[in-house]
Amino acid sequence: MLQTENIYIFLLILPIVSFLYSSVGHGGASGYLALMALFSFAPETMKPTALLLNIFVAGISFYYYFKAGHFNKKLFLVFACASVPLSLLGGRFDINASLYKKVLAILLVFAILKMLNVFGKESETTKDIKLWQGLLIGGIIGFFSGLIGIGGGIILTPLILLFHWGKMKEAAAVSALFIWVNSVAALVGQFSIGVTLETASFALVAIALIGGILGGYYGSKKINNQKLRYILAVVLIIACAKLILT
Repeated sequence: MLQTENIYIFLLILPIVSFLYSSVGHGGASGYLALMALFSFAPETMKPTALLLNIFVAGISFYYYFKAGHFNKKLFLVFACASVPLSLLGGRFDINASLYKKVLAILLVFAILKMLNVFGKESETTKDIKLWQGLLIGGIIGFFSGLIGIGGGIILTPLILLFHWGKMKEAAAVSALFIWVNSVAALVGQFSIGVTLETASFALVAIALIGGILGGYYGSKKINNQKLRYILAVVLIIACAKLILT
């Protein structure tokens, strides 16, 4: 993995991606997958590596948001009850590489919209989510999260804000733990079908954690780094185009 062409540029961008995602309560799998696609990583290494990075970065992000008092346990549970088993199930599937790239490209659109703050407006008032809504949404996101190798927060956060189920930082805290449990479940699903992690993956974790720790700390406080998010959105757009065209 570390023999990939231009790997040093990849390693420089990686902590920036983890910083930006962690700052909004995300693990960053969609960003890592986009980067790996841009740098032509082997498809079979992308999914488990992104999930591993997600576990560490989302865990750090959740810690800071939880510590700051933004976590809504009830809102989290209504999504996680169905998402965890279905994420494990999704993790057991390996889909055709071409189809994988197309589905990932579609999901990256959510990441791009989030980074551009299309879903960035929070409502002054919130309303309770119905149990069937949480189970349905959580289950669908969970399955596709496991299938593609993301935690699902990039889809969950916009939905929480769109339907006014929580405030911005509350959505970030819930999404961070949602990403963590789904990523663990999906990785267990991968291991159950014989997928293994390269030793180099853990080196990437150490580098991503630098950005993840800083992003989680500042994001849970008062950071608003919109210019950097615009830059990341451009990177994601390029990766999305490459996935569709190749």
